Amino acid sequence: MPGMNQRVPPELDMTINGDFVVPPRAPVTSRILAWAIVVAVLAGALSLAALALWVALLILPVAVGAAVVAWAVLRYRFWRAQRSVVGQRSVWRP
Repeated sequence: MPGMNQRVPPELDMTINGDFVVPPRAPVTSRILAWAIVVAVLAGALSLAALALWVALLILPVAVGAAVVAWAVLRYRFWRAQRSVVGQRSVWRP
Protein backbone atom coordinates (compact mmCIF):
# COMPACT_ATOMS: atom_id res chain seq x y z
CA MET A 1 0.00 0.00 0.00
CA PRO A 2 2.26 2.76 -1.16
CA GLY A 3 -0.43 5.51 -1.10
CA MET A 4 -1.17 5.38 2.62
CA ASN A 5 2.14 6.78 3.95
CA GLN A 6 2.49 9.60 1.46
CA ARG A 7 0.74 12.15 3.66
CA VAL A 8 2.65 15.26 4.57
CA PRO A 9 3.79 15.05 8.19
CA PRO A 10 2.64 17.82 10.54
CA GLU A 11 4.90 20.83 10.81
CA LEU A 12 6.05 21.75 14.31
CA ASP A 13 7.39 25.22 15.00
CA MET A 14 10.15 24.80 17.56
CA THR A 15 13.11 26.85 18.59
CA ILE A 16 16.61 25.48 18.61
CA ASN A 17 16.30 24.91 22.37
CA GLY A 18 13.27 22.62 21.82
CA ASP A 19 10.58 25.07 22.97
CA PHE A 20 7.45 25.59 20.93
CA VAL A 21 7.13 28.90 19.16
CA VAL A 22 4.29 30.99 20.59
CA PRO A 23 2.16 32.48 17.80
CA PRO A 24 2.02 36.26 17.84
CA ARG A 25 -1.01 37.91 19.42
CA ALA A 26 -3.50 39.72 17.28
CA PRO A 27 -3.06 43.48 17.05
CA VAL A 28 -4.87 45.65 19.58
CA THR A 29 -7.18 47.09 16.94
CA SER A 30 -8.32 43.59 15.92
CA ARG A 31 -9.04 42.65 19.52
CA ILE A 32 -10.97 45.89 20.05
CA LEU A 33 -12.95 45.22 16.86
CA ALA A 34 -13.79 41.69 18.02
CA TRP A 35 -15.07 42.94 21.39
CA ALA A 36 -17.03 45.70 19.64
CA ILE A 37 -18.74 43.09 17.47
CA VAL A 38 -19.59 40.98 20.54
CA VAL A 39 -21.04 44.02 22.33
CA ALA A 40 -23.05 45.02 19.22
CA VAL A 41 -24.52 41.52 18.87
CA LEU A 42 -25.47 41.43 22.57
CA ALA A 43 -27.04 44.90 22.34
CA GLY A 44 -29.01 43.85 19.26
CA ALA A 45 -30.27 40.71 20.99
CA LEU A 46 -31.27 42.72 24.06
CA SER A 47 -33.12 45.31 21.99
CA LEU A 48 -34.93 42.55 20.06
CA ALA A 49 -36.02 40.95 23.35
CA ALA A 50 -37.19 44.33 24.65
CA LEU A 51 -39.19 44.89 21.45
CA ALA A 52 -40.84 41.47 21.77
CA LEU A 53 -41.76 42.18 25.40
CA TRP A 54 -43.17 45.59 24.46
CA VAL A 55 -45.35 44.05 21.73
CA ALA A 56 -46.58 41.36 24.12
CA LEU A 57 -47.47 43.94 26.77
CA LEU A 58 -49.18 46.07 24.13
CA ILE A 59 -51.34 43.16 22.95
CA LEU A 60 -52.21 41.90 26.45
CA PRO A 61 -55.01 44.45 27.19
CA VAL A 62 -56.54 43.77 23.76
CA ALA A 63 -56.56 40.02 24.46
CA VAL A 64 -58.12 40.53 27.90
CA GLY A 65 -60.79 42.81 26.39
CA ALA A 66 -61.57 40.24 23.70
CA ALA A 67 -61.89 37.53 26.37
CA VAL A 68 -64.32 39.68 28.37
CA VAL A 69 -66.44 40.39 25.28
CA ALA A 70 -66.46 36.68 24.35
CA TRP A 71 -67.52 35.73 27.88
CA ALA A 72 -70.31 38.35 27.84
CA VAL A 73 -71.61 37.13 24.46
CA LEU A 74 -71.56 33.53 25.67
CA ARG A 75 -73.49 34.42 28.83
CA TYR A 76 -76.03 36.39 26.71
CA ARG A 77 -76.55 33.42 24.39
CA PHE A 78 -77.07 31.11 27.38
CA TRP A 79 -79.60 33.57 28.81
CA ARG A 80 -81.46 33.81 25.47
CA ALA A 81 -81.48 30.03 25.06
CA GLN A 82 -82.79 29.55 28.60
CA ARG A 83 -85.60 32.07 28.05
CA SER A 84 -86.69 30.39 24.83
CA VAL A 85 -86.73 26.94 26.47
CA VAL A 86 -88.71 28.10 29.54
CA GLY A 87 -91.61 29.33 27.39
CA GLN A 88 -92.04 26.02 25.53
CA ARG A 89 -94.13 23.11 26.72
CA SER A 90 -92.28 19.89 27.09
CA VAL A 91 -93.46 16.77 25.30
CA TRP A 92 -92.92 14.72 28.44
CA ARG A 93 -94.85 17.02 30.77
CA PRO A 94 -98.55 17.81 30.38
